Amino acid sequence: MIFCNFVPDMKKFVFILIATITVLASCNDYETYGDMKEKERNAISKFIADSSITVISEDVFVQNGYKTDLKRNEFVKLDKSGVYMQIVRNGCGTKLQNGETANLVCRCREFNISSDTLGVVTNISYSAASPDIMRVSCTSGTFTASFTKSVAYNMYYVYGSAQVPSGWLVPLTYVCVGYPEKEGDEIAKVRLIVPHSQGHTTASSKVIPYFYELTYQREA
Repeated sequence: MIFCNFVPDMKKFVFILIATITVLASCNDYETYGDMKEKERNAISKFIADSSITVISEDVFVQNGYKTDLKRNEFVKLDKSGVYMQIVRNGCGTKLQNGETANLVCRCREFNISSDTLGVVTNISYSAASPDIMRVSCTSGTFTASFTKSVAYNMYYVYGSAQVPSGWLVPLTYVCVGYPEKEGDEIAKVRLIVPHSQGHTTASSKVIPYFYELTYQREA
């Protein structure tokens, strides 16, 4: 009688033990937001090292006349946003003024830093007809924007959202966004390392940093 009662109890015990081990294993596999941010920081640090990037502070950036030295592959780390920025070309025309709203044509090359893979590309010949158009407003130095048109393989199309990555707006404080009208006029061009907090919806939800090579010009 004792033995008969013991067998079911043993089976129950083994079942509970297996269930407990499974739960503990699942907990060990779970990544916290802090874990993901640490992985992001490590991925950005590795990308900076592998790309031979020289990071300068905002103070040095200001002292240098808001310029980044391309020969030294300088990027300024902007403390408020956490974005790393290199100004390749300052652009023609003028900056967006307070109270102004304008349509800007943007072409980019996007690179997923975490997975080391290429993303959206709209800055080369086969995709040049599919730029993103973003409508941007400037209010007391703060920029807000949304994409206006989803065209095959541009950012709006690929990510299914009119949300402009906040990191894309950071350079507008520093570059001009005119339309080339005469020989020698060049559109603004920047390179950016954008942490997830300043990225698009996929970047923010999955804690992924992206690198961008990006141009801006006013819509004709």
